[in-house]
Amino acid sequence: MLITAENLRIRDLTGNKTCLAFLLAAVTLLPISALAKNIYKFQDENGIWHFTDQAPAEGVEFETVYMEREPEPRLKIRRDGRKESPVYLLFNDFWGPVEVELRFEEAVNVLSEPPLPARFIIPAQTEQTLVGIGALDQRQGFSYRLGMSSIPGRPMSKQIEGMVVLPPFAATEEYPVSQGFQGEKTHNSPDAIYAVDIAMPVGTAIHAVRNGTVMDVEEDFNRGGTNFEKFADKANHVRVLHDDGTMALYAHLDLASVNVRPGSRVRAGQRIARSGNTGFSSGPHLHFAIQQNTGMKLISVPFKFRTPEGTATIPEEQRFLKGASKDAAGKP
Repeated sequence: MLITAENLRIRDLTGNKTCLAFLLAAVTLLPISALAKNIYKFQDENGIWHFTDQAPAEGVEFETVYMEREPEPRLKIRRDGRKESPVYLLFNDFWGPVEVELRFEEAVNVLSEPPLPARFIIPAQTEQTLVGIGALDQRQGFSYRLGMSSIPGRPMSKQIEGMVVLPPFAATEEYPVSQGFQGEKTHNSPDAIYAVDIAMPVGTAIHAVRNGTVMDVEEDFNRGGTNFEKFADKANHVRVLHDDGTMALYAHLDLASVNVRPGSRVRAGQRIARSGNTGFSSGPHLHFAIQQNTGMKLISVPFKFRTPEGTATIPEEQRFLKGASKDAAGKP
């Protein structure tokens, strides 16, 4: 996953003196959803051209124009309370828990409840109060700047070990591993050390490796390339939360190819999307990782893929990976 940042500016009256700016710098490892839609261009029977985000009637010839707007955060902060004693709440728009750390980057004559820094676990689809802020000396104004970091998943004290899962494609297929664990190209950060890249044609059916709940979906991007700054946050993906708290990440998916919705349950072996070449990518492939939150730190964890014979194998680079049926998988 990639670090993204966003800023929200809010004005607060500080005491009875001046009006100061409050800056929330939200730095997060969570995926960001892009507000993007296809625009359909077609001509009606009177020769009038229409441009709309609603698909035309069946049988009408049309062209599709892709429109992409700036990302919108899935974590949404809201101010409540009085001007001299604001309270900040956070809504978690993901379908899984998020851990948040809130801290003062700057503080002058400030009192907070709870004292900062503090960590919070925000359940899925829930708004939760984070902090109340006021002046330490009521006779004086106060100013502050907050910083917030967030990590998907509930914090887990121990790293999960010994995980065996289905390959993320049909049992009848096989594909080469183009980058394995600790790959020197891009698998060198804690969240990707135990990730695997599987080379496959665009449009290949991607299957869930374990049972779980769809925590997040992004399918609005249609481009990819090797320019990191341009494409780093443009990878379509599905994040599935497993019952043990780990999360599977399926990334670089094709445009509008996801056929599971956020909040839905998926089962091992179920088709969930199509592979693609979106985001920071040098060619069509699936980036797959199993991750967990170890306490404000997102890490990838080692795993093995089930083989057709029912054994387990480590996905080694430059070797072909064969699909396996649910019968061979036991209980992934």
